[in-house]
This record gives sequence, C-alpha cells and structure tokens, in this order.
Amino acid sequence: MNLLAIETATEACSVALVHGETVIARTELAPRRQAERVLPMADELLAEAGIGKHALDVIAVGRGPGAFTGVRLAVSLAQGMAMALDRPVVTISSLAALALESPDDDAAILAVIDARMGEIYAACYRRDDEGGLIALDEERVCTAESLVLPQADAWNVVGTGWATYQDALRNRLGSEPRSTDGACYPQAQHVATLAVREFKAGRAVAPEHALPVYLRDKVALTLAEQGR
Repeated sequence: MNLLAIETATEACSVALVHGETVIARTELAPRRQAERVLPMADELLAEAGIGKHALDVIAVGRGPGAFTGVRLAVSLAQGMAMALDRPVVTISSLAALALESPDDDAAILAVIDARMGEIYAACYRRDDEGGLIALDEERVCTAESLVLPQADAWNVVGTGWATYQDALRNRLGSEPRSTDGACYPQAQHVATLAVREFKAGRAVAPEHALPVYLRDKVALTLAEQGR
C-alpha cells in the first residue's frame, strides 16, 4: 500500500508516506507557512521512496478540529490530489492523531488543542490492543473550566491546550495526570497509522465527501469581546 497523509490543523505542517511496510515523515513548525511547505514536503517523501503520485492508493488527511485555515488547507489539498489521481480519501480526527503522541499504556488520553478565544478542542481516548484508539467521548469545543470528562483511573494529557490551561484542566481531571506534554501537535505519521486501518476496513470516501470538522463557526472576537 502507498498512502500519503497530510496534517496542517495546527502550527505544525506535517506529511507522511506509507510505502509498503515503511513509514517516512516530514514535520516542521510553520505557522502561516503551511501552504508553501506542504506540497514540497510531500514531493520530498515521494522522491525518497522512489515513487510518483500515481503510485498512491489513497490520500489521508487530518480533518480537524484546529485552525480554520490549516484545516481547510489540508482537506482542500487532499481533495484536489485525490480527484486528480482518481483515488479515495480517508479523513482522520486531528485530535485522534494527537492522542497517539501519548505514552503507550493503559491510561485514558485527553487530547486537547488550544482553540484560542479562551477555548479548547478536546476529546478522550483509550488505546486498543491493535495500535489504534477507542473514543471515550465526542470531540467538543469548550472552555477548559467547563470540560466534562469520562471516568478514568489515570490520565495522559497531550496537546497545546495543556500548556495554556493546565491549572483548569488539572482541576477537571481531579488528580495529577500520569504524563503531560503541552508541546505536542497532531502529526501526519499518526494520521497515516489510523488511516491505514480505516482504509483496510473499507471506510475511505470519494474526495467530494472528505469534509473538514471545525466544531465552531465563529472565528474571531468582536471588538467589544476583545475589550476595546
């Protein structure tokens, strides 16, 4: 199988290629530069693997939630490439991809992205026995102070939401998490890992049905809300 994965929902610009049993990836922090970096990074991976775009079987994409422009960019690129190549698309939650940055143990995982405007994108997972994830609740956008979590004996927390709102999130967890990393971003490598499973299970879709997930419609504060 040859699968190209794109993830640009946050400040990280990330691309990965599954080529047979090998996975190669490129990632860099490139806020506001994803549009100029993502395709060259994909070309680098294809050149390294020694294959052309027409050898791809499927395109995978982190569908959000995350920054509006980043999510829209990734999904648009995935749709365009898949249409041009007549290939299907697998969409993967950017929060699920982020969750795979956590330690591989039996703790529940809180994946949390700083959504700006005083809010977070959050979802909870547990690892399964085959390297995938089991969702413990639904993705949502909310304040850290209002986050409602499922019951769990231990937690690992990953994502920029922890770096920004760790005091409020610690209160919601009710106990000290087993591990935390506020410097993690969703990675295309993990989008690819989850997408391979989805593709083999027959859950790829036509490009026009590969849709972004934003979770909220409002993208900016008014001047009054900014206190101006």
